[in-house]
Amino acid sequence: MRKVSKVQALQGYRLDLTFDDGVRGVVDLSDLVGQGVFACWQNPQVFQQVRIGSAGELLWGDQVDLCPDSLYLKATGKKPEDLFPALRHESTHA
Repeated sequence: MRKVSKVQALQGYRLDLTFDDGVRGVVDLSDLVGQGVFACWQNPQVFQQVRIGSAGELLWGDQVDLCPDSLYLKATGKKPEDLFPALRHESTHA
């Protein structure tokens, strides 16, 4: 599991992220604004209050938390099976 080690909120509901392995990337979360628990982000000042939790997840108060693995995938363009090899399905056909 990856952890976010540094985060900076950017304009347009984007985050500049650095992960515990040194990988850095920008993720755009603008598509989530206003949906469900992300309604609180309609106020851009709330989005700017992002912080890193004890497990490397991103937190906005006690309303929103985002998994660091999903952010890593979004930042790098990798697929889940790239991070978790056990997800790869090998063909067992004879």
